[in-house]
Amino acid sequence: MKIMIRGLSRLTTEEQVLALLAPYGLVQYFHLVMDPNTKNSKGFGFAFMPNPAQAKAAIKSLNGIELDGQKIRVKKAEDKPEGGKKEEQNAND
Repeated sequence: MKIMIRGLSRLTTEEQVLALLAPYGLVQYFHLVMDPNTKNSKGFGFAFMPNPAQAKAAIKSLNGIELDGQKIRVKKAEDKPEGGKKEEQNAND
């Protein structure tokens, strides 16, 4: 299950988030989204946990906790619609 973690401090590292998720089960990956211009964190990232029950436990336990002085939000990541918003707008024109 893909999980989105938002509200991260710009100083929070991938390693810190992985350590936070580790007690709940296997984390196949975590990707911290970075600003390509500044090379700083954008304050959110995505994790993938192959076991849905473990992912749900992580979401339930970690949503709303404080990490590096920031209240984080953890939820199931929604898949982007195919083609993205730009194509969707053109279809409505």
